[in-house]
Amino acid sequence: MILSRLALNPRSHETVRDLSDCQQLHRTIMSAFPQSSGPARADFSVLFRVEYPRAAAPALLVQSLCRPDWSRLPSGYLLGIPQEKDIAGAYAAVGNGAILRFKLRANPTRRIDTKSGPDGERRNGKRVELRTESAQLDWLRRKGLAAGFEVLSVQASSGVLNVRVNDEGKSRGFRSSGLAASKARLTFASVLFEGMLRVTNADAFREALEKGIGSAKAYGFGLLSVAPAERI
Repeated sequence: MILSRLALNPRSHETVRDLSDCQQLHRTIMSAFPQSSGPARADFSVLFRVEYPRAAAPALLVQSLCRPDWSRLPSGYLLGIPQEKDIAGAYAAVGNGAILRFKLRANPTRRIDTKSGPDGERRNGKRVELRTESAQLDWLRRKGLAAGFEVLSVQASSGVLNVRVNDEGKSRGFRSSGLAASKARLTFASVLFEGMLRVTNADAFREALEKGIGSAKAYGFGLLSVAPAERI
């Protein structure tokens, strides 16, 4: 498992284009990976997140099963040389009870209109965003249960979570809809969660680290980043 950190050149036309179009950013990132017989993002477990450090260039974090070839990116797209490290050993060492700090940019949603049709088949339904902070935190708790972790409280009796929720507005892009000149608009609600968690099921947690959490993983959501609590 490889984690890459790339400093993006804000003066590059291609960088500016990609930061305003999540579909095009997805295409650019995937250009650094080999051809695949199936969906390449899922085959290589590619997850990514754009970060905007204060007084620094935008940064792109990319996690993948194989090592990308970042030389395939457009000329001038990056500032400096990409930083890469193998994180497979660190993930394998995570055990039950581990307390970690985390960061997750997610697209919290729920499905509506999931009733069974006339044929008895249950429809997937439409995804709608969760707008309130309480609904977003409930979503995170539910995902944590399935992903082998619990979000910790600041005080056990208070019920106040040690989590910051930053509603980041919308992530937008365009995707070809099948017609030659037609494009479908993509819009995703973006929420950044940061806090502390405890691992309750190490196997499920490692799977969540590799495969991501929630929807819209192809568009910069779902990468769960963790670090030892003592580094805070």
